[in-house]
Amino acid sequence: MAVCEVCFRHCNIPEGGLGFCGGRTSSGGKVTAANYGRITSLALDPIEKKPLRRFHPGSMILSAGSYGCNLRCPFCQNYEISWSEEAMKFARRAEFISPEELCSIADSCRSRGNIGLAFTYNEPLIGYEFIRDTSRLVHEIGMYNVIVTNGTAELTVLDELEPYIDAMNIDLKGFTTRYYTEVLGGDLDMVKAFIARAASFCHVELTTLVIPGENDSEEEMRRLSDWVADTCGEETPLHISRFFPVFHMTDRGPTDVRLIYHLAEVARENLRYVYTGNC
Repeated sequence: MAVCEVCFRHCNIPEGGLGFCGGRTSSGGKVTAANYGRITSLALDPIEKKPLRRFHPGSMILSAGSYGCNLRCPFCQNYEISWSEEAMKFARRAEFISPEELCSIADSCRSRGNIGLAFTYNEPLIGYEFIRDTSRLVHEIGMYNVIVTNGTAELTVLDELEPYIDAMNIDLKGFTTRYYTEVLGGDLDMVKAFIARAASFCHVELTTLVIPGENDSEEEMRRLSDWVADTCGEETPLHISRFFPVFHMTDRGPTDVRLIYHLAEVARENLRYVYTGNC
């Protein structure tokens, strides 16, 4: 057995077993990334899709994903590679791509407007060792590294990544302990600490998906945006996105577009750059 130190769960993983996230294992009494280099998704995307609106706008970025996640969001849009039964099927079929190979692919896409590599789609930090090893090589060839994450990781993980990461989009999925604990299976305090630390060394943008009946109140958005302004600065971009029924959350309709626009106005009381998504 070995204890994983990546997130608040601190899984005690038996030899050859998997942690809660499905992406970490135990071998010889040491926890390692079972999904190291196991790539399930690879695409050249506009950087605005991450979403990053104020980091090299108009550019493209090579986006790579693996499998596994340490949250259990019932509305996950990438459930096929995160925590569903399909995700474990992808795990068995995932192609191994070494850090050197992935860096080379990113380099070969420069002519198509690529500025670097984004670790995204599943929760990338459960395999932070691959991010560390690959992003170091990406920096060596003068390109950028981006992480799209739920922010559910210990600060020791950021210690490993800080020298190599240029930008992050971090989910701040809501601003109540109840929502994070009961709906997402997460830890709000861990995410807040992660965001504060990330904003101290790289460009950070945040995303909040507004779920009807869950995190959609004016009061919660005001508290959330006030905390972001105080902690990260009023110029920190916040993306407020519209929910659509998907995966295990099909018991309600899409978020009202008018509500998204209203909550964006509320957030603008505290933040300069607020963007609406899926509208």
